[in-house]
Amino acid sequence: MGPGGRALPDFLRLDDVRKRFGGIRAVDGVTTSVREGELVGLIGPNGSGKSTLFNVITGVYAPDAGSITFRGDRVDTLDPWEIFAKGVVRSFQNPRLFRGMTVIENALVPPREQAGERLVNAPIPKRWEAQEVTLTEDALETLARNQLDAVRLNWATEVSGGQMKLLEVSRATMGRPRLLLLDEPTAGVASKLAEEIFQTIVRLREEHGLTFVVIEHRLEVLFDYVERVLVMHEGKILFDGKPEAAVEDAAVVDAYLGE
Repeated sequence: MGPGGRALPDFLRLDDVRKRFGGIRAVDGVTTSVREGELVGLIGPNGSGKSTLFNVITGVYAPDAGSITFRGDRVDTLDPWEIFAKGVVRSFQNPRLFRGMTVIENALVPPREQAGERLVNAPIPKRWEAQEVTLTEDALETLARNQLDAVRLNWATEVSGGQMKLLEVSRATMGRPRLLLLDEPTAGVASKLAEEIFQTIVRLREEHGLTFVVIEHRLEVLFDYVERVLVMHEGKILFDGKPEAAVEDAAVVDAYLGE
């Protein structure tokens, strides 16, 4: 509750959000919300609309209908960079790293309002040097925290698949997010590293007050960390509740867990 007992707006809210591709209803009337500080899992069979929903939230696709608000402001009409500037940051199932850049250079791309990126400032180092030092220190600390310090000068495409995943998370956190949408952060990595990635997510949440929505198929890992799970099926939210309740829900078992 806010001052005077007024209810605070949902951190993220979707109302009857829809997205079609031809005759396919990829997102079909999704209404849900996420509270600040939550760690929410988003699960469902392949093709259920999970990644499309992320793309709609982050402005990659404009919704065909419905509304999306973030911290009380409509964002469904904004461009992706405008939504990013508000603090909604995502990662991708297949890491989309910048080729020809080192690990630390990739981590230094997301910070907003970099003075050195302005044409008027670029030729004058004194206008941006101090900021660059601070950002580099932040990047080094972030990479070290995510076990990437030893490969910080490697080309981003010449590290292991697990390290690429960790770099995706590291790069996302360098964008000063308030809400992080992670698309299968543990896909293709060993079980031990999958646990470490989720431990990193929990630590970021606790240390920085971040909010997470995580798409994940490794339920044996996801259910150990999230407090709430959304299940999508055929573009709709089939279930919203605690992980332990999801595994007992007949509709969820029939649509997904029974596969």
